[in-house]
This record gives sequence, C-alpha cells and structure tokens, in this order.
Amino acid sequence: MRVLVLCHEYPPIGGGGGRVAQDICAGLAARGHEVRLVTAAFGSLPREETQNGVTIHRLVSGRKQEFRAGLGAMLGYLLAGLPFCLRLVRRWQPDVIHVHFAVPAGALGLALKILTRTPCVITAHLGDVPGGVPEKTGKWFRFLYPITPPIWRGARAVCAVSSFTAQLAEKAYPGVTPVVIPNGVDLRDYDPGEIKVNHPPRVAFAGRFVPQKNPLQVVYALNEVKDLPWTCVMAGDGALKPEVEALVDSLGLRERFTFPGWLTPAEVKGVFAGSDILFLPSLSEGLPVVGVQGMAMGLALLLSRAGGNPDLVEAPRNGYLCDPDDTAGFASALRTWLSDPAELLAARQSSRQLAQVFSLERVVEKYEEILSNAAR
Repeated sequence: MRVLVLCHEYPPIGGGGGRVAQDICAGLAARGHEVRLVTAAFGSLPREETQNGVTIHRLVSGRKQEFRAGLGAMLGYLLAGLPFCLRLVRRWQPDVIHVHFAVPAGALGLALKILTRTPCVITAHLGDVPGGVPEKTGKWFRFLYPITPPIWRGARAVCAVSSFTAQLAEKAYPGVTPVVIPNGVDLRDYDPGEIKVNHPPRVAFAGRFVPQKNPLQVVYALNEVKDLPWTCVMAGDGALKPEVEALVDSLGLRERFTFPGWLTPAEVKGVFAGSDILFLPSLSEGLPVVGVQGMAMGLALLLSRAGGNPDLVEAPRNGYLCDPDDTAGFASALRTWLSDPAELLAARQSSRQLAQVFSLERVVEKYEEILSNAAR
C-alpha cells in the first residue's frame, strides 16, 4: 500500500500531533508499506530525506517558530502543498491519503481527493475541532467553520485521538462518526528499566509555554509544597516562558527549577528517565503524547481533567486529576507523593503497567486496517 501523509508539522518541529504522525508513518513503513510525508520546512532542515523508511518532503511555508504554526504559516503550507502534491500524486499514485489535523491539512486532502480521486482518511487531534482549544482557535473557527464540513464529510474515514475529541467532532459535524484510536508509544523504546524514586523527587513538565498548557500552574502548585524536598524541570519554549521564569524568581525557587528550552523527542525521553512525576495542568488536551510517553517511562501522572487526560489516569492508582485552576488540589496530590516515597513508587510502577494499553504496535495495526479499507 502506498500512503501519502499530510501534516503541517513534523519532528523536530511542532507538538504532539507531529510526533504521532511520525510514529504511525514509521510503523507503517516497518510493515512494508510505502510512505511519503509532506510537511513544512524550517531552518536548515533538509528539503527531502528518508527517516525510518519514510520519505519526507518539506515545503517552504513561512513557518517562523519551532513550537508554533500561525495562521499565515498554515496557509503557506496549503499554497505550497497543492501544486507539489498534485505532481506527486500523479507521478507516485498513492492508494490513500492520511491527513493529520483537519485544519489545515484536511483542506489539502480534500482538494487532492476531488482532483485525483484518491481516498482520504483524517486523524483529528483536538485543536482542529471546533471547541477543542477555544483559547487558541476559537476566533479562527468563527471564520473557518462554514468551509470545514466538506473536509470531514468528504473523508473515507475519520479517526480521533480520544473519546473527548470524537465527541466534539460529532457535535460540530453531525453525521461524522470518528473511530477513537489513542496516541501510542513504543514500549520497547520507552522502557524505564528498574523504577526508583529520586532523592529529592523530580517533577517534569514538557510542552509549549502557551496559555493552553497552563505552565504557570506548575509553579503555583509547587510553591505550595516548598516545605518538602523536590526539583522541577520545565522543558519547552513559548511566549509565556519569560513570565514563568519571572514567577519562579519572585518566589525564590530558582535553585529548584531548570529550563532546558525546546527539546527533541529523544531529549524529552531523557528528561523523563530522570524524573518521577509528570505534571500537565493543561486547559485543553486531545490525548497528550508526552502523557502517554510519561506513562511508559513509569512516571506518576498529575494531570488536569481537560479533554482526553482522564483516559491516562486511573486515580489514585497511577495519578490524580484536578481542574486546571485547582492549585490546592494539585498541591495536595504533590504532597501525598512527596511525603511518601513508597506511594510515589507504587504510582510510578502502576503507570508503566497501564501503558500497555497504548502500545504503538496496536495503534499502527488499527491505522493499517482503516487505511487499507479506505484504499479499496
């Protein structure tokens, strides 16, 4: 099977959705399928290369930041992608197109379907669904929504990374019934070995420093338990990073925090290998890739109740869920673990056990079946 994959961001740039695309592409290639991916160029990244059996084409789109694609960059991806992909489809003749993010790549997938009659499958990651990330895309969808229904209804199949994302899509686009396929993780690659609690325990945050990810809450909650031993690493970059660092300084916590900046997936895995607790107080989430990876690495999970996060936590076995603005609730959970290393160890071990459900092999099998059926 020949699979053309469309995604406006792909590692080392972008967030979790690009990493999901990367994992699925590599998994399909390992199963003998021919996979080509069209994404956005950035900096000195090669315009074309092959990774893990996947041929990657990077198009100049005007993207200016590693961690964020603005509306202009998304439009640039579509404008560059249409003529390039038309030539590629006519020359290479893929059996199916797999689109990650209904917006923006879904518009490109729909155009290719109409012009070349190549069937299309969409995977929704939350931010591409109306109401998924209102603080980020609410204004966009006021203008974009009227033109998006044909994208969803024109797909041969629609997948969603969480039940929450699927429910939003069903509400926004009546008649569309997404298949829920969670984000997966390679349990062999993300293997923590023997799990031991650090002394002092280390808390990790990994993500973009933007309002959606709510990074200031990490500092506020940890400040409430500053009488206990802990350290914290906050990996990532974004507009809120200076404000987060200023808050850390104002509270006198600088010696406890480290800010390594934007990291590659391999570097994030290294951070997780030396941590005990993954703290993600997001305002909205589809199914966070770093959450699944954190489970596999045996981290206790302290997550907000947003979106698909509850799919990762069996409270209190491997973690706790709190409302995004519940500083006291987050602090209480932290105090439970920081005061009792045995309980923290048990939560970490449970996360590793529960991660089996998110095996990447199972996820790739499901996508292979759906893509194969769509191609017929």
